[in-house]
Amino acid sequence: MTENTQTPSSPYSELPTSYAPADVEGKLYERWVERGYFEADEKSDKPPFAIVIPPPNVTGSLHLGHAFEHTLIDAITRRKRMQGYETLWQPGMDHAGIATQNVVERELAKEGKSRHDLGREAFVERVWQWKGESGGQISGQMRRLGDGVDWSRERFTMDEGLSEAVQTIFKKLYDDELIYRAERIINWCPRCLTAISDIEVEYQDDEGELVSIRYGEGDASIVVATTRAETMLGDTAVAVHPDDERYKHLVGTEIELPLTGRRIPVVADEHVDPEFGTGAVKVTPAHDPNDFEIGQRHGLPNLAVMDEHAVITVHGPFQGLDRLEARSAIVAALRAEGRIVAEKRPYTHSVGHCSRCKTTIEPRLSLQWWVKVGPLAKAAGDAVRDGQVKIHPQEMEKRYFDWVDNLHDWCISRQLWWGHRIPVWYGPNGEIVCVGPDEQPPTGEGWTQDTDVLDTWFSSGLWPFSTLGWPQQTDSLAKFYPNAVLVTGYDILFFWVARMMMFGLYAMDGTPPFHTIALHGMVRDERGKKMSKSFGNAVNPLDWMDKYGSDAVRFTLARGANPGVDVPIGEDWVQASSKFANKIWNATRFAMMNGATIEGDLPSVEEMSATDRWILSRLNETVAQADAFYEDYQFSKLSEALYHFAWDEVFDWYVELSKTTFFAGGEPAKASARVLGEVLDVMLRLLHPVVPFVTETLWTTLTGGESLVIADWPKDSGFRDAAAEAEIEGIQTLVREVRRFRKEQGLDDKQKVPARLDLSATTLAAHEAAIRQVLRLQPEGDAFSATATLPVGGATVALDLSGTIDVEAERKRLSKDLAAAEKEKQQAEAKLGNEAFIAKAPDNVVDKIKGRLTKAEADIARLTDQLAGLPQG
Repeated sequence: MTENTQTPSSPYSELPTSYAPADVEGKLYERWVERGYFEADEKSDKPPFAIVIPPPNVTGSLHLGHAFEHTLIDAITRRKRMQGYETLWQPGMDHAGIATQNVVERELAKEGKSRHDLGREAFVERVWQWKGESGGQISGQMRRLGDGVDWSRERFTMDEGLSEAVQTIFKKLYDDELIYRAERIINWCPRCLTAISDIEVEYQDDEGELVSIRYGEGDASIVVATTRAETMLGDTAVAVHPDDERYKHLVGTEIELPLTGRRIPVVADEHVDPEFGTGAVKVTPAHDPNDFEIGQRHGLPNLAVMDEHAVITVHGPFQGLDRLEARSAIVAALRAEGRIVAEKRPYTHSVGHCSRCKTTIEPRLSLQWWVKVGPLAKAAGDAVRDGQVKIHPQEMEKRYFDWVDNLHDWCISRQLWWGHRIPVWYGPNGEIVCVGPDEQPPTGEGWTQDTDVLDTWFSSGLWPFSTLGWPQQTDSLAKFYPNAVLVTGYDILFFWVARMMMFGLYAMDGTPPFHTIALHGMVRDERGKKMSKSFGNAVNPLDWMDKYGSDAVRFTLARGANPGVDVPIGEDWVQASSKFANKIWNATRFAMMNGATIEGDLPSVEEMSATDRWILSRLNETVAQADAFYEDYQFSKLSEALYHFAWDEVFDWYVELSKTTFFAGGEPAKASARVLGEVLDVMLRLLHPVVPFVTETLWTTLTGGESLVIADWPKDSGFRDAAAEAEIEGIQTLVREVRRFRKEQGLDDKQKVPARLDLSATTLAAHEAAIRQVLRLQPEGDAFSATATLPVGGATVALDLSGTIDVEAERKRLSKDLAAAEKEKQQAEAKLGNEAFIAKAPDNVVDKIKGRLTKAEADIARLTDQLAGLPQG
């Protein structure tokens, strides 16, 4: 599409006098979608730029973390689209196995039913029904934010195409012996009744108890400590370090396990830390991952003592008790036998909880399906090491390598009904058949499909290529794979990013799924605290959008986004961003009222004033800065640069300095009007990716263009004018100094004051009218009396403050302040001249005194000048 540069159909006068986001945003977004601006064409000859949305859960709603991440991705894609790339921002949602199943099960519970009452097929049908009616509300919220995604390509991890991709890669991994079935320790949720991934485990400090238990008798006894006394029923050994002299005489012997009547061996294992506790640990291979490894090394039996509900299944007195009930009962029984050596209560320690239902996780030995990640993880690490993929910021590489270089095999099976069912069939005689998407499953008596489903991360790990049609060799796959960049939080670097890297390299012949991984931090409250409903500091971004507009929320989030660093945010900051959007609106509207235009060519350098040349020089420098910051994902620096250019340089300086030119009219005014139009045109383009709504409305009015979404991204023309920049900097220095002096005298910036300006020794003489306009300085008049004189960089400003200040009172005040500053200087010099003090004082104390001396000297110089500027009485 090309821009329409016809005469604006809506002149500035039709713009409301103030900006009302609610009147603009919804209509604009629907117009963008209806016109197909966000749709990507795989047949285009434009260079591709593809990026995926980290698929939100179908159960989810927009939170500040989503809004933050989506703002950054949207800004990147909007700029790339304006730069002429065929841009695809791929949307979609994750089926979120556990979360979604829990939601629907809660709905069934209200009807007095469970999923087992419905049966598997009817339950899955019920979930699809829920998804169609209630799932995916986040899509509408993304529209509120302004996400420029290609809605025509929206995908779901359980749709037909992605299901084919899942089955295809499972079959391929299985045939390559990279998927296997084995008994291992997994994270088990006794409430959700499924294995869960590490990322679905939330650790928190819980208060429990630490009990020390004596195993054995006399010299053949060992004391072990545990926070989970109930698991002792499943102990199959006690382990000590091979070099621990205290226990060498016991290694290879057996001791009695209390309460059970069983005898268990004492084994030597280097995993044991002899410096921790008693240097001896109980070994429960079926209920602890480290103990399982010890058990494997020593051939120990795996004795499970709990069922899937975490209820004790062995040893009569405790059988049928919940694990927590059993813990108390077992400690009491041990105490009665005199086996408890020590008890520490309360004992605070880190405990894993299910992120979905908050139930305490139970490590459990279970027969599950696993991915052999060794070769896959090595490829994922090598792709970053050899430069195929860059991680930004680079310091995050170490965390990535720490993970992929030490990755354990991945448990991919889940004991759920909602999800991609494992495509494996078991025969009546122990046969196991893995079925691909184009193959018929075995039939006949005794054949059954595995009841488990795949971990949600398995399907989302295929996202960069499954959404493009893989395993089919589609035009979209050829055009948009690999993606250009992945923007995501560092918190899922290991769980999602690493899996996409492994699967992408494996399925796509060694081609990684993206060239760059740009990691951002987490959104926190204004005090830097994690946002949480339980903390009472969680914020619904939609509330802020309703109150301040989407642009304000977006700009606030982008302004806080330093790569890989957490982002504090508070409502005051959103309010400040709202003021910025209003400033853009009001100042641009004012500029258009005063003739700002893009019609015709820019005036020649000779036709432009120094102020015109200065702002064009600053404009091109800002374009160059914006490009550099975008390429480095420095959104905070980008936002700051655009904020200060727009508010400070364009609106507060250029517009103010040009007012006298506009008022005077003539050719200079026409030249400045054209320059101002150019500056506004480019400025609005630069701001658009971050604040799309307000800029779109103003730009289409100013230029008559069709839409900023498809407008060209500005280019640095190379124009710089160091002389003009120095000249305007001279004006700025003079204005700031006079404003500072007026403030110190208690005078309002808008209060008019008679003044005599001597600018002959500077380059500022041509700007006297503009300087007077900005500083509200009146002509000196016949009765002028210079009551204060300010020398500033070769210029002199004499002010008549008679009638505005009491000169003698001001002299006394300044003299008192000067005396205090001189005393401060003397005291600081005395301390710094005391060698004994300097030798003993800490460096930070010495630095503080040096700072006091520097400030005192600056105050003395300033106050002396102010006193000299007062009229002599």
